[in-house]
Amino acid sequence: MSDILSKYNTSLDGLNSNEVQKRQIEYGLNEIDEKKPTPLIILFLSQFVDILIALLIIAAIAALAIGDIIDAGVIILAVLLNTIIGFIQEYRSRKAVESLKDLITKKAVVKRDNQIAEIDAKYLTIGDIVVLEEGYKVPADLVLIDAKRLSCDESGLTGESEAVKKEANDKVYMDSNILSGNALGVVTDIGMKTEIGKIAEIVQEADEETPLAKRVGRLGKTLSIIAIIVCIAIFILELLKGVPLVETFMTAVSLAVAAIPEGLPAVLTLTLALGMSEMAKSKAIVRKLLSVETLGSCTVICSDKTGTLTENKMTVVESFYTNKDKTCLIGKLCNNAVINNGKTIGDQTDGAILKFCIDSDASLKRIDEIPLDSNRKMMSTIHRLEDGNNIVLSKGAPEIILDLCKYIDNEGTIEIFDSKTKETLLEKVSEMSSHSLRVIGFAYKIDDEDLTESNLTFTGLLGLIDPPKETAKKAVNDCMNAGIKVVMITGDHEKTARAIANYLGILTDGKVLNGNDLDNLSDEEFLSIVNDIQVYARVKPAQKMRIVETLKKLDNIVAMTGDGVNDAPALKKASIGVAMGDGTDVAKEASDMILQNNDFTTIVKAIEGGRKIYDNIKRFVKYQVSTNVGAILTIVGTSLLNLPLPFNPAQLLWLNIVMDGPPAQMLGIEGAEKDIMQRPPEKGDILTKNVLLQILFLGIVMAIGTIAVFSYEIYSGVPTTKAMTVAFTLFVVYQLLNAFNGRANSEKSSKYLYFGIIISFLLQLLILYVPQLQVIFRTTSIGAIDWVIIVLVASTILIAQKIMDKVIK
Repeated sequence: MSDILSKYNTSLDGLNSNEVQKRQIEYGLNEIDEKKPTPLIILFLSQFVDILIALLIIAAIAALAIGDIIDAGVIILAVLLNTIIGFIQEYRSRKAVESLKDLITKKAVVKRDNQIAEIDAKYLTIGDIVVLEEGYKVPADLVLIDAKRLSCDESGLTGESEAVKKEANDKVYMDSNILSGNALGVVTDIGMKTEIGKIAEIVQEADEETPLAKRVGRLGKTLSIIAIIVCIAIFILELLKGVPLVETFMTAVSLAVAAIPEGLPAVLTLTLALGMSEMAKSKAIVRKLLSVETLGSCTVICSDKTGTLTENKMTVVESFYTNKDKTCLIGKLCNNAVINNGKTIGDQTDGAILKFCIDSDASLKRIDEIPLDSNRKMMSTIHRLEDGNNIVLSKGAPEIILDLCKYIDNEGTIEIFDSKTKETLLEKVSEMSSHSLRVIGFAYKIDDEDLTESNLTFTGLLGLIDPPKETAKKAVNDCMNAGIKVVMITGDHEKTARAIANYLGILTDGKVLNGNDLDNLSDEEFLSIVNDIQVYARVKPAQKMRIVETLKKLDNIVAMTGDGVNDAPALKKASIGVAMGDGTDVAKEASDMILQNNDFTTIVKAIEGGRKIYDNIKRFVKYQVSTNVGAILTIVGTSLLNLPLPFNPAQLLWLNIVMDGPPAQMLGIEGAEKDIMQRPPEKGDILTKNVLLQILFLGIVMAIGTIAVFSYEIYSGVPTTKAMTVAFTLFVVYQLLNAFNGRANSEKSSKYLYFGIIISFLLQLLILYVPQLQVIFRTTSIGAIDWVIIVLVASTILIAQKIMDKVIK
């Protein structure tokens, strides 16, 4: 140990503050350099690397070649607008995702100035003394100076999943997970000098595309293929009619731009990222984009009791002693919590017991420890007595402690621990548990030879209360109304669990199952009753995995909370793994979402937020794709009816800008529906048959209305420019009213949608009535009668939506 300490010029007291500052200046921060983002100029120029943009530029060159400067200018302007809009969307999406990464910080427990403190891991430096416990993630490369039954998961570095035992003088590496035991280590390397840092120089994590983005991308590609085929057909048909080659080419290209939803996946990612940012304000850090869409479909929440449904403010409120002094001595010494400046660092239960027993006159040298194990549900420490004998001090779940006891200490008189005494004590445990208390048993053994957890001497019980959160009671009721089942999972006694669950409204007409009974059930037996179980008591973390798998077999979308190392597999397996903000780093890494405030209410808010985002994506997709379909069908219809095309290239490009513009963007930020938490969860694809049917129906309505009005104008003998202006304006108004179709029935409905519709409409008026813009877009002024026809016909899109709502219901 001394060699290691001297090598890194440190001590068991840790570095002092001045030395920390000097070394941070010399060695830098403990951070892994991430791949540098694409420079903004490259991001902007990359918008031009697109087949549609290339075709538009070719069309502009062709227009210039025949002296059509106006059309060429309009196309170039459209290219610039499309690239600028695409650049802004990608930039905002990138910034939103980056801001979310900043919210997730890694912590380290260090010893500095002979004080233990929790700090941001990036401020670690060479020579720091780091404390490692079960569930911690190693914050830097360390060499161990003391280790007690330490095992690590180094699979992230080595690929080997088996636990690796570690002893003093061994190295442990950054981002390894501590599976059991505890240790002290000296920081040897930080940041990019660590083993994981060297790998990071070679490999950088790729961004993950969400399933929803893939599905929408596939839809976009399908529409694109259809649009391209239609454009080629229109190109050929118009040529056969004798329309000039360049004009036909520009029309076909412009239609492709208007009909292909090329920006849909990018806008989708942006909507999800902005939704994640909004959730972060409610203390729910969503780590993966795909989790946002899953949240909206959640059917079951499996929640830990402590800290999530309860206050996590443990206080000892009841005691039962056979030897008070010995119980308080065990409570103080068999304890890894630390009280520093009034703040408890460590486990909440340990902290509450330490505060209760702090006045105990106990000072024995600890020589070894058998760490707390979630399966054994107890811990022991071994100390040296003044006479040279060793003493084993144990505390843990009372039924476990009682099973290991052979004697009982009645205020100094050691007696045999018979079955009658055990039965009496178990009744006392049951009585305390029925008052919602967590009960801890205490025992010891003095033996120089046998230092195992056996033949112990019982001394007492302590009852701790962790009061239920008042907000959790309402949140549970909100879940019930939303068709979401809440299941409580706890390691506590069955009576404690039952009392808390009854109070919160979780336990209604369902059953309580304890861990031992769960082990005795076959998979088939458990599958047949799993939907009836509302509370699991005395559950081991490994059993959570089985609960999740069984619920998922019945097509449930399961959210599972957890904070320990052994919770990680269940969090990974769950549809939505939810880690606690003060949980272990291992649990956080396995999770999809982190609750910064450990509050059940935050899960419910996140589900509500997920449903809102899910709804808004459906609005956005339906709006954009129905307009794409309407544009394609209108052009095909007029061409097949041997009519002139109703839109010229400039107008088609304007339709594309309106479609991707204010109304479409505003649909992505609509408020939550009034009944958002009074309806069952949605299952299945966001682009269901019903949604696709609505898209097709609305597209057909737009196409029929536009073609009918255009035909009427043409056969009425009005100039073609006037007929095209009316048809063009009608299609724009169709879009604006279709956006209105998508608004949310919300108490907090976004006023921005109305703002976006008004802006687009005013811009359309400028195109119709400003002479300079009339020249560019080849429009003409239209009269009051025309407006009446346009408004009446465009209103059919509102009627069409009402019809679809009735049919679908």
